[in-house]
Amino acid sequence: MQSKYVNLQRANKFKITGTNLTVPIEFVLLGFSDIPQLHWLLFGIFLFIYIIILLGNGIIILITRVEPTLQTPMYFFISNFSFLEICYVSVTLPRMLMDLFTLKGNISFLACATQMCLFLILGATECFLLAVMAYDRYVAICNPLLYPVVMSPKVCTQLVVGSWVIGIPVQVGQTYQILSLPFCESNQINHFFCDIPPLLKLACGNIAVNEIVVFIFAVLIVTVPFMLILASYSRIISTILKLPSNTGRTKAFSTCSSHLIVVFLFYGSASITYLKPKSNKYEGTDKLLSLFYTILTPMFNPLIYSLRNKDVTGALRKLFTRLLAL
Repeated sequence: MQSKYVNLQRANKFKITGTNLTVPIEFVLLGFSDIPQLHWLLFGIFLFIYIIILLGNGIIILITRVEPTLQTPMYFFISNFSFLEICYVSVTLPRMLMDLFTLKGNISFLACATQMCLFLILGATECFLLAVMAYDRYVAICNPLLYPVVMSPKVCTQLVVGSWVIGIPVQVGQTYQILSLPFCESNQINHFFCDIPPLLKLACGNIAVNEIVVFIFAVLIVTVPFMLILASYSRIISTILKLPSNTGRTKAFSTCSSHLIVVFLFYGSASITYLKPKSNKYEGTDKLLSLFYTILTPMFNPLIYSLRNKDVTGALRKLFTRLLAL
């Protein structure tokens, strides 16, 4: 028996463009409609996670702005990364909370296109920014004498701006080519937000070319930055192992470990989602993986960078001391 979550009058939700080919006026995000008895529990959990993400990443941004010891390129990138995580999760999570609260998954065609386009742009930005952060660590450890010159404030700003804008034309084109496809009398997206893989499953006809294009862009945007990260860290590890003292090696590894954890959390789940073959057998697994890189990684980000970083924990203590003194 279907939940009222997806009980819609579908006849009015399409424009007919040809034989069995339709253009949806709106979509329905099925989300967690298969477990309606848990929707209030899920609403509470995801609301708590969203608040933690906003507070955690917001604190990281604040302390990197007010603490003089954190006015370095590394923390400039971490601050931008925290802001990116807030934007990234805000594209999907508020909408999911609204759907859980109202028991409706209706989303207009334009809203779906906007959500997918923003999600793809921010996802590409995260890939590029993680690669920029790896490059920063490479210069700091492998060429420390040149670090102040190479990673000047102007260069850091250019790298961040480039990370934000370089994926925009590609992802706008991706969104257009996916939503220009004809759909086969179904507007029900078996996911909790508008994304490429579940939308492709609704498309009609031969979409092999579209799938190849999606795969190529995924390789370029996901795999290329990841390979640059691996190349940077192979040089970093090689340099660290040559350091004469254990103290130097430990300190160098500690500055890189937090970034590596975030890299593998994000790239591990995202690459499986976008690079694996299309299949209807593992839709539940796809949702779980999507939850991981869209929600859990942004939640873990401030914990990873604060708990494993003495500079950040020291700055947090100073901040809380100042607040208590007011």
